[in-house]
Amino acid sequence: MSFFAATAAGSAGAQTETQALQTLMQRNNCTACHLIDKRKYGPHFNEVAARYAGDAKIVATLASKIKAGGSGVWGEDPMPPQAHVSDADATKMAELIMALKP
Repeated sequence: MSFFAATAAGSAGAQTETQALQTLMQRNNCTACHLIDKRKYGPHFNEVAARYAGDAKIVATLASKIKAGGSGVWGEDPMPPQAHVSDADATKMAELIMALKP
C-alpha cells in the first residue's frame, strides 16, 4: 500500500470514528454541553484527548465520569451525572474521544 493510500485509509477511519462519536453524543444528549472541536459549556473532546493522551487507564476513568458526573477538573461548571447513558455507550464514547487526533 502506498503512503497516500495508507493516509487516505487512515483519514477515512478517523472520519468514521468521528461520525460514530457524533452519533453517540447526539443519542445521549452530550451535545447539550460538549462539542468535538469547540467549547460550549464543558471542554470540547479534542481538549480531553490532548490532556489525557498516553494515559493507559483513561478510558475507564472517562467512562465512569460520564456516568457519575464531576466538577473542578475543567472549571467551575459541574458535569451532572448521566446515569441514562449505558455502560457500553460510555465506554465507546471514551474510546472514541481518546482516538481523536487534535
